[in-house]
Amino acid sequence: MECTFVPVSPLSDFPIQNLPFGVYSANGESARVGVAIGDHVLDLAALSELGLFAQIEGLENSHAVFSKPYLNDFMALGRPVWRAVRKQLQGFLSNDGHPVRQQADKSLVCVELSKVKMHLPAKIGDYTDFYASREHATNVGVMFRGKDNALMPNWTHLPVGYHGRASSVVVSGTPLHRPNGQRRPDASKPPVFGPSVRLDYELEMAFFVGPGNALGEPMSLGQAEDCIFGVVLMNDWSARDIQAWEYVPLGPFLGKNFGTTVSPWVVTMDALEPFRVAQPLQDPPPLPYLSGGLATPGGYDISLEVHIKPHEDTEYHLLTKSNLKYMYWALRQQLTHHSISGCNMRPGDLCGTGTISGPTEDSFGSMLELSWSGQKDVVLGKSGVTRKFIDDNDVIRITGHCQGSGFRIGFGECVGQILPAKHI
Repeated sequence: MECTFVPVSPLSDFPIQNLPFGVYSANGESARVGVAIGDHVLDLAALSELGLFAQIEGLENSHAVFSKPYLNDFMALGRPVWRAVRKQLQGFLSNDGHPVRQQADKSLVCVELSKVKMHLPAKIGDYTDFYASREHATNVGVMFRGKDNALMPNWTHLPVGYHGRASSVVVSGTPLHRPNGQRRPDASKPPVFGPSVRLDYELEMAFFVGPGNALGEPMSLGQAEDCIFGVVLMNDWSARDIQAWEYVPLGPFLGKNFGTTVSPWVVTMDALEPFRVAQPLQDPPPLPYLSGGLATPGGYDISLEVHIKPHEDTEYHLLTKSNLKYMYWALRQQLTHHSISGCNMRPGDLCGTGTISGPTEDSFGSMLELSWSGQKDVVLGKSGVTRKFIDDNDVIRITGHCQGSGFRIGFGECVGQILPAKHI
């Protein structure tokens, strides 16, 4: 299948096989739902007015749904509607004789990507972060508890997670200030207050929930898979020193709540379907509610990279090369476990995977691991610049893609800059 409506480079993140959804504004108009194709954004509200989605059952008022400055209403409609919209868009983009193409003024139904402002894809009601990478959990455990006690007893039995702060999730390109808080650099002395000096990135992906479930009604693995709308890149920034002092006994708080950055384009699970792979062997086997009933593999082959642009330089330097396929607990297992207590998930809820580290040092997904808790310098290419953690005015960029035959399914960029702390 080939797009004939606008030119699309084979190296584009957004070919016709992808068609990610996002929220954008352009030309002084209000924010609305769009789909990325090549270097352009399709205006779904404008295409609705031309009748492109008129025959889709369950999407009777498509113009109202796509005129909203968030995807929640569309997310709530479920996989059959998502799939039907995707099919209509692919037909429109690939068929010169499509009836809607005959009446579509290109300047009114699409805009260049370089001319739009991207917004958060959804109104995020709740945000949960998991801890689903065995390599990352092991590395952190070895640092702080030793090799023999690296993983806590529960880790291989359930997807560990905590409830994060939805209000401070920001879209790519939004700068964040270094957080202030308590830390205890000397265990023999009282804590001190001030800016974090061990600020870190965390390479993550995150999924948005679609229809969700009613309070008291847990999801099965199959239901959870059908409820995942799509996936974004995520940087769950972490102030390691603040977190280390505060996290016992209730977990992360100020060390995490100052900001989480997500990429603006939500790549659907249908676009990722060809890139399913087996997830790592789970030993011991998970309990039946986390393991039974599905023949399709739960992992996805998504290549991920993290680059840093230090404030002393104008170039980006590679920090991490990892892959979602390393993740021990699958996305559907995370959502199933989240709901198994009867917790009601709602359209637009966001769930992060936790840091995605691989088996080799160059695949470690955080500065904490790369510098081994600050014990060694991380050399940034040939620049002569080194880091143990992130400095003020450094920029972190996360990218990811799946490689197909002659095309790639990309996620765009997840970019954030750390500004100096506010003086208190």
